[in-house]
Amino acid sequence: MQAYVGITDRDWFEFLRSQPHLDEVNFWRPSGTQQFKALQPGELFLFKLHSPVNYIVGGGIFAHFSFLPINLAWESFGKSNGANSLSEMRRQVAKYKHEDDFRTIDYMIGCIILEQPFFIPQRDWIPVPDWKTGIQQGKGYDLSVEPGLSIRRRLRFENIPEYEIREDRARFGEPVLVFPRLGQGSFRVLVTDAYERRCAVTNEKTLPALDAAHIKPYYESGEHLVSNGILLRRDLHALFDQGYVTINPSMRFEVSRKIKEEYENGRDYYRLHGGVVHVPANPINRPSREYLEWHNTTVYRG
Repeated sequence: MQAYVGITDRDWFEFLRSQPHLDEVNFWRPSGTQQFKALQPGELFLFKLHSPVNYIVGGGIFAHFSFLPINLAWESFGKSNGANSLSEMRRQVAKYKHEDDFRTIDYMIGCIILEQPFFIPQRDWIPVPDWKTGIQQGKGYDLSVEPGLSIRRRLRFENIPEYEIREDRARFGEPVLVFPRLGQGSFRVLVTDAYERRCAVTNEKTLPALDAAHIKPYYESGEHLVSNGILLRRDLHALFDQGYVTINPSMRFEVSRKIKEEYENGRDYYRLHGGVVHVPANPINRPSREYLEWHNTTVYRG
């Protein structure tokens, strides 16, 4: 099992540490071109402050990496981006890009999305082993052998909130990955990427016009799972939530007669009736039949 120690800004760290009840954070990078491939979902991403403070001070469970326009990153994560406002976040990105006019630019940034973040009390900060001067972004460690094993022991996995890890052998045996439970912002980004940033019904690609819709709402015990989500144009999302449209288990789009009965309109929507819904290439991310049947029978107005 791998871990990655990423260098982070102290202000970002201190701001997030002061926020109550965080279930996710966006560890963003100002570059919108460089991929992050060091971890698999479920592995640990750890925070290290800039030198000379060469200590691991916290971390989270890696869920996903995505390139996002800064507006969507803010809509998805808000203060979990490590800033008090979108304007402040723009200012931070502009600082690293050495730009002055940041007020309207929709920067593309790299987003390392982490679940169940934790912040280690300063008395327990962990010295980073085998750290070389000149490392610019971070370094990976194998947690099964030294020096990564020492990090693993110091972290005391059982004390990290919500982190689940199973051991095949006694105490420090081979770990088994457990996919992290997603927060609302992570759900939005993962659904958006699973559908290749296109509306599942209309193929619309204008990102600000798209929403990640829950099939079964969170308040109805629906989970933040990609299989409980579908990417829809915002007007279709509103109609879907109110039962004027649905998607049947055969992945066909259905439009209720109630639109015409109640609003004497809906011609543009009825043109979509019966159309085949685009689904993600990965079967794991496709809409759950159970959730679709729930929406068909509980929400859809027929």
